[in-house]
Amino acid sequence: MKLANLVGDRFKERPADCVVDSHALMVRGGYIKYVANGIYSSYMPLKRVTRKIEQIMREEMDAIDGQEVTFPVVMPATLWQESGRYSSIGSEMVRFTDRNDSGLVLGMTHEEAAVQLVKDFAKTYARYPFMIYQIQTKFRDEARPRAGLIRVREFTMKDAYSFHTSQEDLEAYYDRAYKAYDKIYARCGVPEVIAVKSDSGMMGGSVSHEFMLLTPIGEDSIAICDECGYSANMEAAPSIIEVERDEVSNEIEKVATPDQESIEDVCRFLNVPFQKSCKAVVYQKNSDDSYVVIFLRGDLEVNETKVTNFIGDNIHPAVITAESGLCAGYMGPFGLDAKCTVLYDSSLKGANNLVAGGNETGFHYTGLDMERDVKDAEFGDFAKIIDGGICPKCGKKHIHIHRGIEVGNIFQLGTKYTESMNMTYVDEKGESHYPIMGCYGIGVGRLAASICEARHDDYGPIWPITIAPWQVHICALRAHNNPEVKAAADKLYNDLLAKGIEVIYDDRKASNGVMFSDADLLGVPYRVIVSPRNLEENAVEVVTRDKSLQEKVNIDNAADTIAEMVRKAIAEMNNVQ
Repeated sequence: MKLANLVGDRFKERPADCVVDSHALMVRGGYIKYVANGIYSSYMPLKRVTRKIEQIMREEMDAIDGQEVTFPVVMPATLWQESGRYSSIGSEMVRFTDRNDSGLVLGMTHEEAAVQLVKDFAKTYARYPFMIYQIQTKFRDEARPRAGLIRVREFTMKDAYSFHTSQEDLEAYYDRAYKAYDKIYARCGVPEVIAVKSDSGMMGGSVSHEFMLLTPIGEDSIAICDECGYSANMEAAPSIIEVERDEVSNEIEKVATPDQESIEDVCRFLNVPFQKSCKAVVYQKNSDDSYVVIFLRGDLEVNETKVTNFIGDNIHPAVITAESGLCAGYMGPFGLDAKCTVLYDSSLKGANNLVAGGNETGFHYTGLDMERDVKDAEFGDFAKIIDGGICPKCGKKHIHIHRGIEVGNIFQLGTKYTESMNMTYVDEKGESHYPIMGCYGIGVGRLAASICEARHDDYGPIWPITIAPWQVHICALRAHNNPEVKAAADKLYNDLLAKGIEVIYDDRKASNGVMFSDADLLGVPYRVIVSPRNLEENAVEVVTRDKSLQEKVNIDNAADTIAEMVRKAIAEMNNVQ
C-alpha cells in the first residue's frame, strides 16, 4: 500500500472533544470519523486492525469447537416477546415497525436468535453439546456514548452461544471458553487483561465473568486483593464490614440538628465519626414508583445493582413528596412510619451508639442501638466494597479499587432463554428437558481502542505485531529527488510483498518530520528508513515503533532479514500456552 494513496488525514493537533488518548490518536491518525453520537466510520488502518482481531477470535473459537453462523441485525419483536426481554429492556433497545405494521427490533445481543436458530435442530440429546458464534454488527442506544470506540451505540461484536444437557458439561465448556479468552487477549497484545467476577445484569444466569483491561480511563470499578488475587467487579463484590460494637449502649435520644441534612453535615455538627452514623438512601421502583429506603453505615455507598437484584426491579433516585411519609434529609430506622420497602445493610448489624435521622425535620437520634431499637431488622449486602476493605476470599484487608475497561464477558445462562422460548430436547430415557446455555462476547472495536489505550506513547499507537494495520512501514527519505533512494525503496517494497509481508510505503514528497510523524500515528511495528546517508553505508535502518530495536541492515539481504524479524515476532505473540 502506498501511503500517498491512503484515504484519511493525519494531523498533529489533539481534537478538543477527545477526552481519552485512544480516541484522540484514532482521530488524529485517520482511523475513524465521527458520523453521529456513538457512531463512527472506519478508515482502512482501523479496518485492517479489527479484521486481524476478528481472525484471532475465529481461530480461538474454532479451536474450542465453535461453528460460525450469522444472525440477523433486524429481528421480529415476537422473538423478544417470547423471552420476556422485549418489555424488560428499556430504551437502549431500538424498536420500530415495518410497512406492514409488524414490530421489529435492532439486535443489541442475540440470545433469542441463537435459540431460534437451533431450536428445531437440537431436539435430541445426541446433538449436544455444541457452540455457535458470529461476528456481527449490533446497535444499543447507549445513553452516554463516550471515549470514541470504547462506548458506542453501533458496534461489531463476537458473540458465542453454547448449549448443553447438564450443568457439569456447561461448567467444563465455560472453563474452555475462559482459557480461549486468555489466548485471544494474549495474541492481541494485552496479556495483562484479567477476569473478574461480575453481575449478570440483563443477560441473566448465575455465574459470569468480565475481562478487564486495567486503566485509569476505565468506566468500571474493580476490587482486587493484593494478597490472594481475588478480583470482582464492584457491582458483584461482597461488602464485608467489621462492626465494632461499643461495650455500653447509650440511651437513644432525639437531638436538634437544624439545617443539617447530609450525613456529613450531621456528623460534623455532632462531632461523630462517619463510621458511627446510619444514613438513608432512597430510590423508587421503575415499575410502580414505590419507595425503597436503604439504611447503611454513613461512610459507605449503596450498590444499586445489589439492590436491583434483591428486589427484582429496576430503580431510580427518588423524588420525595410530602405525601410519601418520608422526611427528606432526616430519615432513620427508629420510628419510621411510611409505606415503603426498607432494606438494612449488614454494616449496621450489631452496631450501637449510632447517629440516625429522627424522621422529623431538624432532628436526629443519637445512641441508636440496632439490636435494641430496630429488633425486626433483617440485614443484607447492599453496599459497595471499599478500598482497604476485607477480601471475601482470604479475609484480609487488602482490597484495592482499580478502574478498568470491560473488553469481554462470559455468562452461564442456565435455562433462562431455552425455557422461556420452549426449546426442549429428549434424553436417553425419552424425558423432555430444557438445554442449558452459556454465552461469550467480545466487542471488536472496543478491544481495538482498549489496546490502543494500553499500547501508545505521546506520538501514536504502538500496535502489537499480530494486529497492526501493516507489519512494516518504509520511509523513503527524499525519494522524489534521489533516484537511488527511490530505486532501493521500490525494490525493498516489492521484495517484502513477495515474501508475504504487509507493507505501507511512504515515498511522498514530504519532510522527514512529516513522514516520521505519520509513521508514529500509524503505529506499525517495524519502520525501515531508506535514505541517502544509509545507502552510503549500503544499508537501511530498522527501528521498532516501541524503540526497543534500532539497527542498520545490509541492503542486499534487507528483505530476508526484515521478513524474519516479522515472522519471529508474530510467532512469539502466537505462542500462547
